Amino acid sequence: MEKIISIEGMSCEHCVKAVTNALKEVDGVEDVSVSLEAKNAVVKGENLDDNKLKGAVEEAGYDVVSIN
Repeated sequence: MEKIISIEGMSCEHCVKAVTNALKEVDGVEDVSVSLEAKNAVVKGENLDDNKLKGAVEEAGYDVVSIN
């Protein structure tokens, strides 16, 4: 399963690392790729819960625009 999360508020590599680390902590996440240019994160894993993914990003201090 793959989810693409559109994220607002990232402005540097530190932001990318913070979002990556936050998403890696979510149950079921196997791989995370965050793009500063595309303003999104591609998350791969099993039984991914949109609310948990959104919560992790928001807890790291960023805004989730959408999850597809």
